[in-house]
Amino acid sequence: MANANHNPNGLISYGPNENCTLTPGPSYCPAKVGVYEYRPSLAANSVFITLFGVALITHLVLGIRYKTWAFLFAIFWGCASEMIGYGGRVLMWGNPFSFTGFLMQIICITLGPAFYSAAIYLTLSKIIIFLGPQHARFSPKLYYWVFIPCDILSLILQAVGGALSSVSSGSSAAAVDVAIAGLSFQVFTLCVFIALGIEFSVRYIRAQRSQPRKTPLPTSFKIFVAFLSLSITCILIRCAYRIDELSDGYDGPLIHNEPLFIGLEGVMSVLAVYALVVAHPGPVFGRSDANMYESDVTAPSGGRTEKVEPGISATQQSV
Repeated sequence: MANANHNPNGLISYGPNENCTLTPGPSYCPAKVGVYEYRPSLAANSVFITLFGVALITHLVLGIRYKTWAFLFAIFWGCASEMIGYGGRVLMWGNPFSFTGFLMQIICITLGPAFYSAAIYLTLSKIIIFLGPQHARFSPKLYYWVFIPCDILSLILQAVGGALSSVSSGSSAAAVDVAIAGLSFQVFTLCVFIALGIEFSVRYIRAQRSQPRKTPLPTSFKIFVAFLSLSITCILIRCAYRIDELSDGYDGPLIHNEPLFIGLEGVMSVLAVYALVVAHPGPVFGRSDANMYESDVTAPSGGRTEKVEPGISATQQSV
């Protein structure tokens, strides 16, 4: 570990047997001999805990209202993981040598955005059904049957990497390699997802040239897609940063740069989860148990019957 050989009086600054403290006395160690070489910011980490807590409550309300249980499950555990992780960094503010705090944040903060990715994967099939399954290369269900297992695999790899770090007291290069493999696979999966989403968009646009929709796409749907894209972009930026951060293990320069961590990990994750508040599938696609996948939906309007596009109400189409 970084600085392991520079601890005063032979004290241990990292691992399950750490005995350094910031308290003046025989066990005193400066923060610079800790794994991060700094005390995590109390203010920044407290703000992140609050923001993820508010996001969790907001998604909980939306999920219950629209009964989007799978989407809610993914977002709930993503926000909960983030809160626990930043709680670990608060512990490290009090004691930058806290091995418990380090494990809490290295595991939970790493895992959080993978849950957001899972929530995003669930929405592609809804978009395809809404715009027209005939434009897709594959069955809508196939998208989440492929991408969700891939996301679970990336979660497992990242969790195993964190677990190996705890067993080895952070000295295992294999632990870092496994974590990087999980992050890299998450990026790969996201890129394939984006590629298929773009391909579907191209096929849909081409089809509209010969046979345009009877009604224009509602503004609410366009906003939904824009913020979904923003969330995906933020997660990609965050994952690319974490791969680079861990590329040199716990001795690399990026892992000792807190402002960069705050901006490219914390801020990107916050933007991703709040973008998914706007890009929540409930308001656009309705309740998960509603019969919203019919090719046409008959809705009364002022004493007459009219056809509306699948997936949204007649009121939403007028937006």
